[in-house]
Amino acid sequence: MPGFVVRLLISAIGLWIASAVVPGVQIAGVLTLLIAAFLLGLVNAIVRPVLVLLTLPITIVTLGLFLLVINAAMLGLVAVLLEQFTVHGFFSALAGALIVSMTSWLASWYIGPSGRVEILVVRRSLY
Repeated sequence: MPGFVVRLLISAIGLWIASAVVPGVQIAGVLTLLIAAFLLGLVNAIVRPVLVLLTLPITIVTLGLFLLVINAAMLGLVAVLLEQFTVHGFFSALAGALIVSMTSWLASWYIGPSGRVEILVVRRSLY
């Protein structure tokens, strides 16, 4: 459970940064931000795998760049589901999705699957 809350907060931070940096992404309030982060997690867990599977040929042809379009579509879908979260246009959705992905990627360097900060210790033997 703590891992879920930490990842929800990371997604919320990514959405907040996207709304501050990208002109076409607007979020009206903290509650909307948390709900959008939750919905983005649900959409990425349920809808995104189906879309990735259906668009696999075009993803292979574009060497994976079409996944950026799918990420933008997932952000746009969340914006459609929430009234107080708006994304104006494809390029705003693309930039917002890139920022949310980069935030999650950077945070995953420090946070393991359990949601805790992990410190790896490597011990070398003399043998």
